[in-house]
Amino acid sequence: MIVTPVLLLIICVIAYRARPHFTDSITRKYFFPALALKIAAALILGFLYQYYYDGGDTYNYHTYGSRLIWEAFMDSPLKGLTLIFSNGNYLPGIYQYASRIIFFQDPASFFVVQVSAMFDLITFSSYSATAILFSIISFAGGWALFLAFYNRSPEMHVWQAVATLFIPSVIFWGSGLMKDTLTFSAIGFLTYSIGSIFFKKRISLPALLILCVSVWVLFSVKKYILLCYIPAVILWVFANSLAQIRSLIFKILLIPFAATLLIASSYYSIVIIGEDDSRYSLTQLAQTAKITSNDIGFYSGRDAGSGYSLGKLDGTFENMVSKMPEAINVSLFRPYLWEVRNPLMLLSALESLALISLTLYVIIRRRLKVLKALSDPTVVFCLVFSLTFSFAVGVSTFNFGTLARYKIPMLPFYVLAMGYILHYSNSERKLAVFDDTE
Repeated sequence: MIVTPVLLLIICVIAYRARPHFTDSITRKYFFPALALKIAAALILGFLYQYYYDGGDTYNYHTYGSRLIWEAFMDSPLKGLTLIFSNGNYLPGIYQYASRIIFFQDPASFFVVQVSAMFDLITFSSYSATAILFSIISFAGGWALFLAFYNRSPEMHVWQAVATLFIPSVIFWGSGLMKDTLTFSAIGFLTYSIGSIFFKKRISLPALLILCVSVWVLFSVKKYILLCYIPAVILWVFANSLAQIRSLIFKILLIPFAATLLIASSYYSIVIIGEDDSRYSLTQLAQTAKITSNDIGFYSGRDAGSGYSLGKLDGTFENMVSKMPEAINVSLFRPYLWEVRNPLMLLSALESLALISLTLYVIIRRRLKVLKALSDPTVVFCLVFSLTFSFAVGVSTFNFGTLARYKIPMLPFYVLAMGYILHYSNSERKLAVFDDTE
């Protein structure tokens, strides 16, 4: 009742003064609505977990996580620092606190606890205030993602704003004190830094630092996001470079070399990620998907919403790949309205219905021009990432409630892809008009 209102006032003042530096006359109108929705969603998410789920991840990250680190700081700053940088090790003097932290020996989850603990130091461990600071991280990453695409095609600002800032499930599940907030923000900053470095050719220390920190966050929290993102972004950079070459003959000569380099770089990036965690190595991906789907579908996620099944996963790569069409479908277009079992599923079902309608509209409206739009490197990037990520989470979740959170990184990219396909035909017509005039 004290810390949170004061923090909100400070945020409003800072946001008001910062807006002119991060917006122009077109984007200014999106800034405060997006920020307000993020803050509101973070607070509502806390109420949801407290009074609807009666506990859950966000509760465990704070009450049985960062709150204990804050108590250690109040007892002794040295103990607090030792605890926050202990990396899951029971070092001398911290056992009384560490033994009560639920995620202490889960590196990915403890990373969220560490971030929350740093915020607790300035919010006096007020959950609502700390959650709001998480929402600011989410807003910053979402705004960076918006600018990454707006800077390349400002004429599509409305579509880009909707895709990156105003998708309901992304706002709701990607704003609170959760893993998904950090990963969504990291993807936004990573995409922005890649656009700055490789497309604008602005190789600066801040851009490189943002890129490195974003990769570190994704690597620390959810490695599988990088497994889907890195091949897609490498393809984006290569395809964009080829598109800049005017000579058709030179392009044709370069394609085999570029394809080989693309495959090799994607392969080794995945190998490097898998070296740190055997679960994500190429030989163990199918087994990891099987174990994760069983865990979420029948144990840890059984109360998060109604389950679904894609058939039996036997832990083999071939079996996992055979589930690809169903997995992509469940991530993008399910639950259907007749599968709704609770109020939260109804919201997910309505959003899925909107995605189905959008997809059909694009296919019917553009027909064969959809294939032509695949010559746009940005369309290819957005589709490759969103579809591979849809497959990854769809085949390994088996629970609609959990899937609603896990799939939020790909939703902006899928909606962006649909928008670019629609706009691709518009661009062609504009060029034709110019040609006639000449």
